[in-house]
Amino acid sequence: MQNSHDKMLEEIPIIKKTYELYKLYYGFLELFPKKDKYALGAKCELYIITVLELLLEARNLPREEKIAIVRQASVKFDTLKILLRMAKDLNFLENKKYLSLQAHIQEIGRQLGGWQKSLS
Repeated sequence: MQNSHDKMLEEIPIIKKTYELYKLYYGFLELFPKKDKYALGAKCELYIITVLELLLEARNLPREEKIAIVRQASVKFDTLKILLRMAKDLNFLENKKYLSLQAHIQEIGRQLGGWQKSLS
């Protein structure tokens, strides 16, 4: 028997994928140098959580309100991608770990783009 948490994650694949991205990233956060863990590392974490919050908010809104929230999620997501690339370029994330995050990022990006297109 599934609990309501599992059911919620299955409703919209992008929410589940973003949830998985957070879990993966959280495991990598401890590898950041101490000063960077609380600066760039925390900023990346905040953006993942913000995107997840916006997706959850958009899920139940009427179509006309949903468009603006999904657009906001897309902007935050684009910023997250740049911050994660910066973490890789500064060698806070080794290439293999970055590539595992990137697989999630690409899938979320496709789903987010598709959601935006369906609302237009």
